[in-house]
Amino acid sequence: METKAVLFDLDGTLLPMDQERFTKTYFQLLAAKLVPLGYDPAKLVDSIWAGTAAMVKNDGSCTNEEAFWRVFSQIYGEASLKDKPYIDTFYAEEFNQAKAACGFAPAAAETVDLLRTAGKTVVLATNPIFPAVATQNRIRWAGLQPESFRLYTTYENSHYCKPNLKYYEEILQNIGFQPEECLMIGNDVTEDMVTAKLGMRVFLLTDCLINQSGADLSPYPQGGFQELQAYLRELIA
Repeated sequence: METKAVLFDLDGTLLPMDQERFTKTYFQLLAAKLVPLGYDPAKLVDSIWAGTAAMVKNDGSCTNEEAFWRVFSQIYGEASLKDKPYIDTFYAEEFNQAKAACGFAPAAAETVDLLRTAGKTVVLATNPIFPAVATQNRIRWAGLQPESFRLYTTYENSHYCKPNLKYYEEILQNIGFQPEECLMIGNDVTEDMVTAKLGMRVFLLTDCLINQSGADLSPYPQGGFQELQAYLRELIA
């Protein structure tokens, strides 16, 4: 069956990064923004993780945004909701300093352009734990534009997270394609290659490989951007 849509992960795929370094930098920047409002840095980090866990466990009954803020406001009280616009400003502005903790791959934009030129639908299937403004900034860090994608997942427009298959099913419903018409490209074996269970084609980008379970990688087409582009050219020929 013809591949009509290609889904890309972002962090560690289109945007090279060491996840631990990026997370540390991100939390330092967020703490610096919120400490003046009276937030304790250690408690804040724990609270962000608690909210993230709520998004990962989301059963689809609410958006990930709602799941996060429900937990955050339980920890800090309903009054903390008034700080949401202030935090949104952080993601629009100071968050951009975290770009320094990321790499850059010129081949990322080249690969997306290759597919768009071929008439393929391109989706950014990044784990939707960030607001749209943060995701838009991370897209730009990778040398791309939000408009490069038919859809990019954010905590506002998603009701599940990776590796829940319902996260990918929600994407398929939104773009109107069957799994067999799609290819998923990502660097995380657990979170991205799981789409094979739905019947999607997959490609494992190994430049920033994450394989926490020590899974056998032999079933997956894999390699760096050079191998990926060769694979895609053959696929769209």
